[in-house]
Amino acid sequence: MRLGISLALLGLVAGALIGLRVPLVLPAAYAKYLSVAILAALDSVFGGIRAAMEDHFDNTVFLSGFFSNAILAGTLAFIGERLGVELYTAAVVAFGVRLFQNLAIIRRHLLKK
Repeated sequence: MRLGISLALLGLVAGALIGLRVPLVLPAAYAKYLSVAILAALDSVFGGIRAAMEDHFDNTVFLSGFFSNAILAGTLAFIGERLGVELYTAAVVAFGVRLFQNLAIIRRHLLKK
């Protein structure tokens, strides 16, 4: 269990550092799509860490949730833009709430040990 959590955190930190070092500039038009997709992916990562701490992590569930959440969030932002409605805000709120809930549960689990 500890190894899985350590690898997840190491991967998260390594990915963030690589992302900050790569000189990739995306057009501002993609900002909404990318922001909700990243938020959804982070929600999946913290959900995976939580599941590993609770000893019910499943790699297939994690990977499918990671990609499907990111794609769903980006699609929601795209559809909302086409309809003229700020639907990406709903995704930001939903994934933001889940992200903070998972982080709170992880924190409580770490404080118990």
